[in-house]
Amino acid sequence: MKSSERRLKLMLLLQKPGEKLTVEEIAKKFGVSRRTIFRDFNALQEINVPVTWDKYAGYGMMKGYKIPPLMFSEKELATIIVGLNFVKTQIDSGLSEDAEGVELKIKNVLPVELKDFMNSLSSKTIVDPFQKYGGIKRDGGDWYTLSSAISQELRVEFIYESSKGEKKTRKVDPYILVYFEDHWNMIGRSHLRGDTRNFRLDRMSEVKIVNEKYELKSKIDIEGLIFRSNEFEQKIILILDDAAVNRFKANLPAKIFKESRENSKKIRIEFFFDNLDFINQWLLQFGADLKIEGPIELKEKRAALLKKMLEG
Repeated sequence: MKSSERRLKLMLLLQKPGEKLTVEEIAKKFGVSRRTIFRDFNALQEINVPVTWDKYAGYGMMKGYKIPPLMFSEKELATIIVGLNFVKTQIDSGLSEDAEGVELKIKNVLPVELKDFMNSLSSKTIVDPFQKYGGIKRDGGDWYTLSSAISQELRVEFIYESSKGEKKTRKVDPYILVYFEDHWNMIGRSHLRGDTRNFRLDRMSEVKIVNEKYELKSKIDIEGLIFRSNEFEQKIILILDDAAVNRFKANLPAKIFKESRENSKKIRIEFFFDNLDFINQWLLQFGADLKIEGPIELKEKRAALLKKMLEG
């Protein structure tokens, strides 16, 4: 760790309310000698950082003193750049524009050397190039209003267009926002249906927060909400080559409930899914590395899809 990074973290550590530490405790925390910590204190005093000392409690920071919030190490700044570049490549035009605004604000308050570092690294750190250079941006929905409602546990109302084109006004207790492949979703309790439902943000319009608090009976089970089962699900059974397993697991839009070794080069994977047409097309990307074992309906859909593709 560079001395400048350690001193920044030392200031943040001492700034915590009621935090008092001895030189020995600080040295152990950073893995350096007591002499190094004393040098750090001298450096902080030279830039007028009000470090305090109590012979019984140790070192702390003068009450009310706050260091500027945007002081990053190069490693932290590199992490921010990767995150912003990821958001900028997404198809949601609103998120992409907001990420550019955040990047501009950060650059405006950075010291010159870090600003040069950020400009250089940002232009040379490419996340998802196929989406960045070939994807078409579109309106991804009012995620900001929904995120605000979720954080305050307030109900929302909106007009929702179904996959069949039908539009209805919905009132929902919003629980979480989830990004699936190319679109945002909100999962929450629908007052129309009386149960938990998934809503695509790009099918919502006129989203507004209703000044009504909803109460959660227990802590939200995020994994349970995302991978919850329903009456339309069917068990999918696949045989997958080892070479494709990691890529398959990383992108599968479902939760694997059973996995076993078929032979030395293949594994058997089982999961539930409620849309055979979607999963049929999704599985095409694995080509001959994958064999469908069941259900029969999915195998028939695969045969029909391949025939249609060959016939053009």
